[in-house]
Amino acid sequence: MSDTAIRVEKLSKRYRLGARRGGYKTLRDTLTDAVMTPFRAFGTASPRNGDPAGETFWALKDVCFEVGKGEVIGVIGRNGAGKSTLLKILSRITEPTEGYADIRGRIGSLLEVGTGFHPELTGRENIYLNGAILGMRRAEIERKFDEIVAFAEVEKFIDTPVKHYSSGMYLRLAFAVAAHLDPEILLVDEVLAVGDAAFQKKCLGKMGDVVHQGRTVLFVSHDMTAISQLASRCLLLDTGEVAFLGETDDAIREYTGRQVAGGADLALRKDRQGDGVIKIQRASFINSRGEMASSIGSGEPVTIEVQYSSKLNDLDPRDIWLDMTFKDALGHPAATLSTRFNQVILNGSASNEGTLLCHVPSLTLADEVYYLDLWLAYRTGLCDYIQRAVEIHVAPSNYFGTGHAPVKRKHGPALIQHTWSADASRG
Repeated sequence: MSDTAIRVEKLSKRYRLGARRGGYKTLRDTLTDAVMTPFRAFGTASPRNGDPAGETFWALKDVCFEVGKGEVIGVIGRNGAGKSTLLKILSRITEPTEGYADIRGRIGSLLEVGTGFHPELTGRENIYLNGAILGMRRAEIERKFDEIVAFAEVEKFIDTPVKHYSSGMYLRLAFAVAAHLDPEILLVDEVLAVGDAAFQKKCLGKMGDVVHQGRTVLFVSHDMTAISQLASRCLLLDTGEVAFLGETDDAIREYTGRQVAGGADLALRKDRQGDGVIKIQRASFINSRGEMASSIGSGEPVTIEVQYSSKLNDLDPRDIWLDMTFKDALGHPAATLSTRFNQVILNGSASNEGTLLCHVPSLTLADEVYYLDLWLAYRTGLCDYIQRAVEIHVAPSNYFGTGHAPVKRKHGPALIQHTWSADASRG
């Protein structure tokens, strides 16, 4: 136990959905309940309003794991898998229904970026307020004040009330305060996606510094690239239970393998960038039989169908730039298909809705789960950018006719047709 920072045993959390919460009671109600309590114990009277009814929901169920001192553990899973609930229990924000968590060391939490910020106070005042809420002493805040302001890049506005900040400035300052804590154990919940791309890179670098300082880190993220870079092991949660615990790369492959789908409805996706003049509505993989597919064999033909809608009338699809980048489970690019590489052949008339079809005669990728990043632009600039828009499993096949399939982990993602010859007469 001396080398263990966090030990979780049979941890469970139950919620009651749709339960009616009792209203405030008058003095008369309180006195009446007090008088009736002895009679209820003998079953001679019933409660005034009855027990609040509701469906029982287990956000966590029998979760067990250990984290060693100085170890970095990633926590992944679908929305609603129980990741945030787990971190809230470990942070002592909520109590478990069953089980326990033994934590050894000073703990710091980056769960809700911006919690404790007051809009009427200046950035300077909020640094002291938020730092105190997060457990920093005043002397510690003063010592790190300049570093926090520089990291957040808000020097010019530090004495301006934060209600006048943009959302990006607000989040940058909040993350900067939380990131400069010095706990022995750090719990992080999806805060690496703060601000623009440049600041996200800085956040990732800061987390890397924390890791290299030998602190124990448990962090939740949907960014598989960040998980693979920072975490030594990974915990995969599925419907509140531990689905996998082990090496990070294996955990990510297990997770992405569970998410494979041949098509994705993208109309309601919120995690997108662009001006929205043109929006991607759906993306699908179509096999050689014209069916939506969740798996395609290496070397087989496939059509990628991207449906869009536009605020512009009579939009000519030939004016659209669409890039589709295949990435593996760890976020590494494998190949890019683009309308800039090949001319779009127009079928039908111009409209504010349409479909772009990319025909691939042979999908030359090795056995792996891949996902597509979709990047769409027009004359106005970037219109829509969606990461992990749709996923596909490229299944192994006898691509080279040798009777066995190349493995991506050993040979890389690209399969290239080639032949060999030998000339024994030449030295």
